[in-house]
Formats: sequence, structure tokens, C-alpha cells
Amino acid sequence: MTQTLTARLSFARAHVARFCADAGANVAPIFALALIPVVSLTGSAVDYSRANNVKAAMQAATDATALNLVQNAAKIPSGDVSATATNIFTAVFNRPDALNLHVTASSTSGGTVTVSATASVATDFMGVLGLTSIPIGSAAVAVKTPGDGLGCVLALNRYASGAITAQGSTTVNLNGCSMYDDSNSGTALTVGGSAHVSALSVGVVGNISGNAGVTTTQGVHTGASPLPDPYATVPLPSYSGCDQTNFSAKKKVTIDPGVYCGGMQFNANADVTFNPGVYIVNGGNFTVNGGGVLQGSGVTIVFTSSTMSDWPTATINGGAVINLTPPSTGPLAGILMYGDRNIPVGTAFKFNGGATQYLGGAVYFPTGAIDFSGGAGTSTNCTQVIGDTITFTGNSGLAINCAGYGVRPIGPTGVRLVS
Repeated sequence: MTQTLTARLSFARAHVARFCADAGANVAPIFALALIPVVSLTGSAVDYSRANNVKAAMQAATDATALNLVQNAAKIPSGDVSATATNIFTAVFNRPDALNLHVTASSTSGGTVTVSATASVATDFMGVLGLTSIPIGSAAVAVKTPGDGLGCVLALNRYASGAITAQGSTTVNLNGCSMYDDSNSGTALTVGGSAHVSALSVGVVGNISGNAGVTTTQGVHTGASPLPDPYATVPLPSYSGCDQTNFSAKKKVTIDPGVYCGGMQFNANADVTFNPGVYIVNGGNFTVNGGGVLQGSGVTIVFTSSTMSDWPTATINGGAVINLTPPSTGPLAGILMYGDRNIPVGTAFKFNGGATQYLGGAVYFPTGAIDFSGGAGTSTNCTQVIGDTITFTGNSGLAINCAGYGVRPIGPTGVRLVS
């Protein structure tokens, strides 16, 4: 057995020696040399594929970090954005093959956050070519979505031209809040004459006529998605009978919640305090003449009709002094004025009290044509105007500092990546 193995080894050595001595055997080293680039290319593909996998995981972690930083901006210690970003990043990025990892971040006062990460991946095959590692990097920019639920004007009509309109010399100042228009018309938002709209942001499903009259701090966005009615799930309060019929106030008086059939009239000398509760205007008109004074807190005024006809309207004339605010809790939280959804589309609701008109909370008429002029001279804190269509007929000032009002947010809430 041993002799046979020895003989075979001797035979093999002899043949190898003859192969190496034979000039015809030069094809072997040539073939070996040819294999080097083939193996290098194959190895390079393996190394790059692994590096790309690490880079994809790094990009996902960078995106998540940027979004997290925007959502929790208020909780980040001043000057500590990069340190916070590193902690967030490493919590979601589990790739030990990413070497020399470095994460940086920055933020602006407008809420934009930029995050970048760099690392390297060691090579297994490309070292033959002198490349011992592959550098990789990722970056993401995240911002709050325009408005962030800070809408104070919303037109719900999906098709109307001029669903929101400002004409003449009207100035509409939306202080720290946004305007949204669900109409897909090419002139969904119409700003004509010398009218001017100033807002946090403006979002329109369709387009704008009179762009020059619109200024914002967070941009004008056309082609936006329509927003849902924030109060669509709030049911109409139940009621029966009449507590008052054809109510009229001409002097100083305090009134109680109840069903007011045939409308409510407030004359120039009226000085009316509303006790907290729900006031049902069952048909007729709600009218406040110039010089009339209305005040009250915890109030909701509902416009409806038990006969499904003689639908109520509202008119507040210039010079009326209004200071009404809604309940902050309960099924009607945040709603000051509520229009029955069965009211015919286009029914007029005119709130033109001007500088001395403060309607706190939501003025909500989902099928109504709202004319609005008010708040410009008051310490307006929280007003939402929601209608089928909305026309600003005079100088108006709205704000959305609604802590304690119970209103529902208008507009998208959250954050998004922009790159």
C-alpha cells in the first residue's frame, strides 16, 4: 500500500516537473493571471452589494431620525441637536459592519431639520486592488407639514370658483394660522382688487387667482389634497318645542339657553349676556344691528328648522359689539355657531360686525355661504371659520391660539421628508 502511494507521488512530481519545463505549459500562468481581474470584479460586486445594503439601512435610519427630531423639537435641549440625533440614530441602526459612524444634525427656527450620517464598510475582496474600505453616507431633511393643524379658515365646497374670496380693499390677517380651500377650481381662491391675505400658509386643491395678494411665512401650496370637515362627526343637538318665539332684545338683559323659534333679533340698544348653554335658533333670522352688544362664554348657537323649511340665516351688522366664546368640553366643545347640515347650500350667513366682533371658537356652517368681516381690532385669540364658501368683505383678523377652547384642528398634522 505504502509502495503504491509512493510510486504515485513520484509519478505526479515527474509530470509536474515536465509540465513546468515544457514551453507549451506557459498557458497555465497566463490563465492564472487572467483570473485576477475576473476574481477582482466578482469580489468588487460582492463588496459593493454589501456596502449598498448598509447604505440603505443607514438612509432609513437617517429618515427616521429627521422625522423624530421634527416631531419632538420642543423637547431637544438648546444646542444639542447632533447629540440627540446620534442617540436616536443608533437606537434604530443596527449594523456593526458600518465603521467610523458619524451623525450630525441641524435645525432652523422654522422647524426644518437636516440630518446626515457617514461611515465606511470594510472590503473582503477589493483589498487586492488596494481598496480596504468603501465610504458611505446618507442625508435627510424633514419639515412640519404646512399648518400643522393650525388652520383657521376652511372652505368645504369641492368645485366652486372663488370658494374663498377676498375683494376690494379687504385685508385678511391670519395671525399664526392657515387658510385651506377644498375647491378644485382654477380660481378656487380669488384675491382681487387691492385685497390682501396674510397667513401662516395657504393650501388650495385647485389654483389661485391673484397670487400677488397672498403672502405667507410657510408657503402657498396648490394642488393640495382636500381636507375633511373637522366637525363632521358632531351630531346636531336634539330639541323640542319653543321656549321663546320671535325673540327681540332692545335693552340690557340676560338670557338663558333654550329653543328660540322664529329667530332672535338684537336691536341697536340691546346689551345681552348669554348664560352658558345651547341656544337653538329654530327658523327665522339671527340679527344683530349696529350698536347691539352680545357677550357670553360657554355658548353654542345652533341654526336649524324643525319643519325643514324657513331655514334660519344670520346677520351681524357693522358696529355690533360681540364677545362670545364656546364650551371647552362636551359634545359641542369648541363650536360657537353650528349650522344644520340640511340647510340649503348657499344660504347666507353674514358676520360683518367689523373691528368689535369677536366670535371665539368655530363658526361652523358646512353648507353656508359665509360673509365675514371682523376681529381686526379685537384681541382675537381663537377663531375658526368653516363654510361651504367664504367671502371676506372687510378687514379681518383671525388667530388660532386655542388652548382651552376645545376646538378641533383644521389641516394636516405631522411631519414629512422633503429630501
